[in-house]
Amino acid sequence: MDLVVQTPRLPSPGETLQGDHFFTASGGKGANQAVAAARLGALTHLVGRVGEDSFGQELLAHLNETGVQTEGVKVDSQTSSGVAMIAVDQNSENTIIIIPGANGRVEGLDVDRLKNLFPHASALLLQLEVPLPTIIDAAKAAKKAGVKVILDPAPAPESLPDELYSLIDIITPNETEAKQLTGFDLSAENNWIQAANFFLNRGVQTVVLKLGAFGVFCLNKAGHFRVEAFPVKAVDTVAAGDAFNGAMAAAFERGLSLREAVIWGTAAGALATTKSGAQPSLPDRETFEAFLNSH
Repeated sequence: MDLVVQTPRLPSPGETLQGDHFFTASGGKGANQAVAAARLGALTHLVGRVGEDSFGQELLAHLNETGVQTEGVKVDSQTSSGVAMIAVDQNSENTIIIIPGANGRVEGLDVDRLKNLFPHASALLLQLEVPLPTIIDAAKAAKKAGVKVILDPAPAPESLPDELYSLIDIITPNETEAKQLTGFDLSAENNWIQAANFFLNRGVQTVVLKLGAFGVFCLNKAGHFRVEAFPVKAVDTVAAGDAFNGAMAAAFERGLSLREAVIWGTAAGALATTKSGAQPSLPDRETFEAFLNSH
């Protein structure tokens, strides 16, 4: 559950600020990406956990309303649901603190539930808000089943094991995550290829760098291309990256090419910045198609 405060600026350490507005919204990177894909018409299953609390009940109810299949979500009575504390300033920049709760207890039994879905799956979306060993097990299972593995390396650790890189078909870091993992500053365009090659050299098949106002840069062994950002009036950037990944997966389910999928992701990410909150900002199919057609 996202607990969001809007404030004129982000506070300095030790500083108390008065905010402008507070609201709660269903969130979590995995859930956000599932909702993003489902709203664009993809049959989407979420596998994970929520706590046995009021937040967990709200989260599941909202997922069901948006069309996400939640049979794979376990209600864990041993802990709370995951929570994110989010501050958003007047420039739409944000800071986020994550309390994993039930997400931190996702394990092998959850991967077993995931495996049952693979015979009919086109892609597996993974994020790093559940334990890394579970992510690796899920990626291994997907690879064995011939399912495309898409990793959003967020929140980014200092490093990822080479074992995981070798299982990834598509990795989708933003500027901050790419710098954390590769050491390259992506505000400099001449670093894009070097950062992408860092991932290719470790076994990733395709690298998709989400560069905010610079758009998206994609590199694999076949070559590279860039998709420019869609011009929109941003309200906040929460879940823009999740909208990107969900839309990209929905495009693959439609049988679209990598370039088309990246365009879908870029459009959905842009639309998500025009509304506040995580899942409330994710575009529905009608809005998305109208935006894509007009651009």
